[in-house]
Amino acid sequence: MVRAIRLGIAALVVGAIVAGIWEMSASHQPGSAAIVSGFYLSETILAGILILLGSLVEGYGYGLSLGTQWPYTRNILVLMVQGDPEAAHRVVATLVGVIAVVLAVLSPASATLNGLVLVIITALLGIGTLHVLSGRMPSFVHGIHGLLAYGVFLCYLSGLLLPGIKFWFYLGIMGVLHPLLLTVFLGGMTTGQRGFGKPIEPFYWPRRAAQWTFAIHLLSALAVVATLGWYMPAYPIAFYLAVGQIAVGFLLFHAVNLKPKAPGLIAAFHQCMVIAITVTIVLASR
Repeated sequence: MVRAIRLGIAALVVGAIVAGIWEMSASHQPGSAAIVSGFYLSETILAGILILLGSLVEGYGYGLSLGTQWPYTRNILVLMVQGDPEAAHRVVATLVGVIAVVLAVLSPASATLNGLVLVIITALLGIGTLHVLSGRMPSFVHGIHGLLAYGVFLCYLSGLLLPGIKFWFYLGIMGVLHPLLLTVFLGGMTTGQRGFGKPIEPFYWPRRAAQWTFAIHLLSALAVVATLGWYMPAYPIAFYLAVGQIAVGFLLFHAVNLKPKAPGLIAAFHQCMVIAITVTIVLASR
C-alpha cells in the first residue's frame, strides 16, 4: 500500500506539471499569457492534489507521522519518497506556494493575489491542525484549514475557467457553493473533534462533541443536496454526485469506527467526491 501511495502521488504531481507545460505549448495566446495559462492549470490541479493528500494522511493514519514539527524535517524528502503522504503533503504545499508567488508576479489580478493570500494563511494554519490532532487546539482550527484549502482550489479553478472574474464577488453570488463550503468546514471539524486515532462511535442520539459535530455535518450535507435540487436542472451532475456522497459519508463513518487510526482509502474517495462536486458546479456556472 505504501508503494502504491508513493507511485500514485508521483504520477499525480508529474501529471499536473506536464499538463501545465502542455497548456503553455499548445496555447494560442502570446508570450507571457501562455506561461500564465500553463501555471494556472498546474496550480489548480496541484491544489486539488493537496486536498487529496490531506485525505490520504487521515485515511492511513499519518497525521502525526512527523510529530508536531512544522513545516519540514531534515529527512522530509526521503520520507516522501518512501511513501509518507504527510511529507508529500508538505512538499506539494510548498510547490503550490511557489507557483502562487509566480502567478501573482506575472499576472497580478483578483484570482492570483487572493490565491496567494489564501495559500499563505492555509500554510500558517498547517501547524494548527497538528496541534488539534494532538489535543492542544480546538477542532474549529482543523475545519478552517480544510475550508481554506478549498478556498485556494476554488480561487484558481474559477480563475482558470472564468478569466477576469473577481473571486470574492463570484463566491458571494454563487449561493449554491455556500452549503458545500459549510459542509467542508464541518467535515474538518468532525475530524478534529474526534482527535487522532479515535472513533466517533455509533449513536442514535448524539452525546459527545464529535457526535454532535457529525450530526450537524450530515444536516449540512443534506442541505447541499437540497440546494442543488432547488437549482435543478442547472447542476445535474453535481446533484447526483451529492446524493451519492451521502452514502459515501456513511461508509466513511463506519470505517472510522471500525479502524479509527486508519479508516483507509474511503477517506480519499470521500474527498474526491467533494472535489468533483466543486468542479462540476464551477463548470456549470460558466
